Amino acid sequence: MVLNFFSFFGSELKSVTQSAAVLALAGILADVLSLFRDRLLASEFGASRALDIYYASFRIPDFIYTFSLFFAASTALIPIILDKFSGDKKNAEEFFGNIFSLFGLATIFLVVVGFFLIPSLIPYFTPGFSLEEQREAINLSRILLLSPLFLGLSNLVSSVIQSFRRFYVYAASPLFYNLGIIIGILFFMPRWGLAGIVWGVVLGAFLHFAVQLPTVFSLGFSLRPRLPKISSDVLRSLKLSLPRTLGLSLNQLVLSVITAMASTLGAGAVAVFNFATNLQSVPLSVIGLSYSVSAFPTLAASYARNGTKDFLDHFSLALRHIFFWSLPATILFIVLRAQIVRVILGAGAFSWVDTRLTAAALFLLSLSILSQGLLMLYVRAFYAAGHTYLPLRINLVSSAMTLFFAKWFLDLFRNSFEFREWFLSILRVSDIGASGILILPLAISLGSIINLLLLIIFFKKSFKMKEISPGISRSLRDSVLASIFLGGVTYASLRFFAGIFNLDTFIGIFLQGFLSAILGISAGALILLYLKNQEFHEFYEAFKDRVWRKTVVVTSEPEKLP
Repeated sequence: MVLNFFSFFGSELKSVTQSAAVLALAGILADVLSLFRDRLLASEFGASRALDIYYASFRIPDFIYTFSLFFAASTALIPIILDKFSGDKKNAEEFFGNIFSLFGLATIFLVVVGFFLIPSLIPYFTPGFSLEEQREAINLSRILLLSPLFLGLSNLVSSVIQSFRRFYVYAASPLFYNLGIIIGILFFMPRWGLAGIVWGVVLGAFLHFAVQLPTVFSLGFSLRPRLPKISSDVLRSLKLSLPRTLGLSLNQLVLSVITAMASTLGAGAVAVFNFATNLQSVPLSVIGLSYSVSAFPTLAASYARNGTKDFLDHFSLALRHIFFWSLPATILFIVLRAQIVRVILGAGAFSWVDTRLTAAALFLLSLSILSQGLLMLYVRAFYAAGHTYLPLRINLVSSAMTLFFAKWFLDLFRNSFEFREWFLSILRVSDIGASGILILPLAISLGSIINLLLLIIFFKKSFKMKEISPGISRSLRDSVLASIFLGGVTYASLRFFAGIFNLDTFIGIFLQGFLSAILGISAGALILLYLKNQEFHEFYEAFKDRVWRKTVVVTSEPEKLP
């Protein structure tokens, strides 16, 4: 039985829709753990300066991790591994061993350099902190420097796992990452305070890496340290990784500047922004990330094998599903934002003011759920086709626009009473003083929408897409209609249940939000059934095939859109 379990855990998934379903379900489990993690933090600290310090301490380690992907970007490694395994397996294993050793040496060097530079860099990331608060952020950042090493190694081995479509074990790794953090909160924090939590983060990063090792070994890959050889394939990988690394580094730079701005907007501002971002990441990971990750190996293989036609068919399939699921999720998060925040975070030290600010920030971030989900797919599609620098240039423009919006709107918020009152009245937080933090999620959403629009324009030009296919048009129509009914029924249900349940209690807020969501989702599902929606049917069939062990026929997934 144990052998059967590990065989199932390391089995291959060949359908994009089926793989996305597995990743989505695992993503939901990982998100449940991450939300439980955030609830523990919110209950213990509230939106306070202590959590501001905790979140700010991630900025430099995360930047090092992102930069280390120059040696380990999956979008660069997967096409080369697929190409190598179509020929000589021994060459593929040698290539991976060289990359693995090169990454290890480079990351250890970056970590050592970061350890000594952190005291000089932290003041730039946290200008609103006191000297004592900056010293604590320095100590936490130095502990967290271990996480880029483990997460980078995990990213390397996941490239192999994704190449062979072993998505079960890949999907499980975030579960162990969040489990490590929860262990840190429950068992390490009572003894060591904030330092105990970040040691839990390090434990989670190690587990994220370790859980994938048995599958990698079973595929015949060795992780034995060696002196790396800089072969032509390694140079090719680094060349492909460079634009992706620079693009991700731009994202980290934007987050670092946003964190620096938030640190000047009062105690708890950084925490509010991070809580709202973590909540928004749930639909992004379940929908956008699941489909884009599962589609990437197929996109890379189809483009290398048959060029544009099959590539666009697979791309359109993933695009339809991301759009189809993301729009209803956006509506649901906007309508239920207060209930979501209060049920998940509203305990202990997390006050009603914290709830309202976080709910308002979540509303603004939810405006970009669809755009950020599609961004993940478009960027991977460009990389699968070898267009590596175009997404970087577009990201540079959108990052600059994001920071421009943040600075411009923040100045306007501070200097224009009329704008400030109008903006806060829309979000229903006019009576809360420290609400400047809400400008930052607005800037993030505007920047991501601009990024997506530019990617769409250049994608059509690059791949000569002259018109929207009938399948995508139909998917858009179905999703919009279902979302309208979902949102209307959910909102009406909230008003109805507000007169039935006591909204001053946890159970009252939970039942109001839960029942309203069930009725709204049911209304949307009925519309989809009436329309005989294709995406709904494809997802159901993929789930049924895997859960009930129905024989998977590779050609059952449509190769062309109808």
